Amino acid sequence: MVKSLSHWLALIGLAFFLSSCAKVGPQLVLVEVQGNTMGTYYQVKYVLNAKQQDDSRFLLKTIKSEIDRRLELVNDQMSTYRPNSELSRFNKAEKSLEVSAATRKVIEASLTLFKQSNGAFDVTVGPLVNLWGFGPDKKADKIPSAQLIAEKQKIVGSRYLSVKGNTLYKAIPELYVDLSAIAKGYGVDVIAEYLREIGLNNYLVDIGGELSLKGEKPQNKPWIVAIERPVAGQSVQRIINVGDNAIATSGDYRNYFESDGIRYSHTIDPKTGKPISHKLVSVTVINKSSMIADGLATAITVLGPESGLAFAEKYNLAVYLLVKEGDNVTESYSSEFVPFFIEEKK
Repeated sequence: MVKSLSHWLALIGLAFFLSSCAKVGPQLVLVEVQGNTMGTYYQVKYVLNAKQQDDSRFLLKTIKSEIDRRLELVNDQMSTYRPNSELSRFNKAEKSLEVSAATRKVIEASLTLFKQSNGAFDVTVGPLVNLWGFGPDKKADKIPSAQLIAEKQKIVGSRYLSVKGNTLYKAIPELYVDLSAIAKGYGVDVIAEYLREIGLNNYLVDIGGELSLKGEKPQNKPWIVAIERPVAGQSVQRIINVGDNAIATSGDYRNYFESDGIRYSHTIDPKTGKPISHKLVSVTVINKSSMIADGLATAITVLGPESGLAFAEKYNLAVYLLVKEGDNVTESYSSEFVPFFIEEKK
């Protein structure tokens, strides 16, 4: 269970295509802020009315500075690439560490997803990811032996992780937690919440392809996004109107390696300790929370097309799946996803 090779394993290649900006009317301005965070990019678009345009609180440099500050805080709390982050200090601790309410929130959400998905979503899978050469370490020279996999599995399992108040506990000292499959989505939620706090209710927040959207663009144009077709080159599979929601995609067709003619996915199944072997290559989830959508997309990728769709229907989740065999791409989706489709004009 992992999303990519960048610092936060962000799914850079599967970022949603954004529709071009609508023409701006005389009373409204569409503003765009860009930057880098969590090993990937961020892009924030928001609409200012005439009154806000004359208010110094809405200066671009002011808003960008606040966005950067808040994202830096998330990194200081949850990055495994910062040795003094809360998460890094917990990973080094023998038994426990008191953390911020933010880190506790993400850990608690991770544990809930772990239980709901019957272990498919597991933030402690890092040792197996590294063993297979998909972590920050160099790629593996050869396929790991069954013995090595079994040894790493002994120190993997969110059942060894618990929370009480703001204190994280580990049942084994070797436990290593990596929030890369959910913290990026949390960062999106943080920025979306900030924009609402200051009175901006028409926005699009994008961090490495995880999005949160609200309201409209100028001229009452919706924020339209498209899901990428998992084939060579950039092409669109489906156009959707997400509404006031968040959306996340987890994909499996760009990040892999081959050995002796066998393709090994970067997504690790915690139960087997091995890369997934099914043909599900793209999972898109719509949810009110980008953090939850982010984690769910990874969990369903591990579960596979049949079990993943059954999981989505069980929990009334808006989920869209793409299965690829050769050049053939087959889609399936939960009933909750149907309202978001935009029918193409013939």
